[in-house]
Amino acid sequence: MKDEMSNHRINSLSRLHRVLDIPAPMHPLVSLINNADGAIPLAKLPNPHILNFYKISYKMNFQGQFKYGQHYYDFDEGGMFFVSPNQITGGHPPLSDQSGYTLLFHPDFLLGYELSRKIKDYGFFSYSIHEALHLSESEKATIISVFQSIEEELKSRIDAFSQDVVISQIELLLNYANRFYSRQFITRKAVSSTLLQRVEQVLHAYFNSEVLQKQGLPTVQYLASELNVSANYLSDMLRSLTGQNAQGHIHHHLIEKAKERLSTSQASISEIAYELGFEHPQSFSKLFKLKTSVSPVDFRRSFN
Repeated sequence: MKDEMSNHRINSLSRLHRVLDIPAPMHPLVSLINNADGAIPLAKLPNPHILNFYKISYKMNFQGQFKYGQHYYDFDEGGMFFVSPNQITGGHPPLSDQSGYTLLFHPDFLLGYELSRKIKDYGFFSYSIHEALHLSESEKATIISVFQSIEEELKSRIDAFSQDVVISQIELLLNYANRFYSRQFITRKAVSSTLLQRVEQVLHAYFNSEVLQKQGLPTVQYLASELNVSANYLSDMLRSLTGQNAQGHIHHHLIEKAKERLSTSQASISEIAYELGFEHPQSFSKLFKLKTSVSPVDFRRSFN
């Protein structure tokens, strides 16, 4: 079956530059598009489209919703967003202002460097709805300076050190994004705290329903979908607020429910394990001891 998105897939930076009618990239695997004045017609890109490379963008002024995958970014005063290879981008109305900077680099550009492995650890490449990075004035200046440094390096004569320098600047950009997202979780604590309350409500309802025994432990993806956020964003937000990621919160509710059943019922350890969605009681006992430092048997014995 022919790929319906085949005509919208952009496999090379050279093709992307041709679509935008801008000079060819200085390097076949990395490009920095400076659209600070808004002169480059980004609306020429197919809408939606798929890129075969990483994309890091800072949009200065546009407002409204920007679709990424099955979700939307909601911008108030511009922001920063991250797209990994082979993600569908677009499918939204044309944007009136797309001024800013966009860094694009193919995964092959990172081969042989530690960043090739580490980049998969930056969760914001999987963030979705309402999860763009909103920068303060000082943060904007920092981010723009890194973009400009990359641009200057790419415009200089390519030599044996160029790739080392650009990759170090890409990693610097990602580390700044990590720092600024951490700040955003704190400064938007009211919103994050509301989300945390909803996490507790969803888990409480799940662990006190028949769904637990039928379907087993809730997954992080299930929890994220119930809250209409991405799994990575949810875990990063929870870790920032509580020190525990989403999986940790699921396990906390599980252990609390297990303690309740062990201390107030006569059901066997195996029966409780099955009630809590475990196929094998040994798996339940192993997790319980890992989280509490005592076995279910010893915990129950302490109440007798």
